Amino acid sequence: MNATPINTAKDSLIELRDALRQFANERDWGRFHSPKNLAIAISVEAAELLEHFQWLSEAECADIQPDAKATLAEELADVLLYVLQLADKLDLDLATAARDKLQKNAVKYPIEKSRGNSKKYNEL
Repeated sequence: MNATPINTAKDSLIELRDALRQFANERDWGRFHSPKNLAIAISVEAAELLEHFQWLSEAECADIQPDAKATLAEELADVLLYVLQLADKLDLDLATAARDKLQKNAVKYPIEKSRGNSKKYNEL
């Protein structure tokens, strides 16, 4: 599996951010998109995502049907869009923040201690 080049991923986030700005501006929704409201919206949409898994067994979760996947994709998109809007509102570069966080996690979860282990970094 080839990884997407970082610049392309960052460019895609910028394009998506710009499309979101335009979408919200055309509807005059900016006044509703405070950081607090966007953070709440992320939590609400994440809860809607969780609802689809609430009573499924692990086996059922591993065998999601195509129609359910389409619904899950919409829920995930809702979460992503609100995350991008919040990052935009706070003037955060998500691609850089994600890369930085991944590097920090690599230090907290070294391969030799964490491989195949679900313990939190302070329990390794």
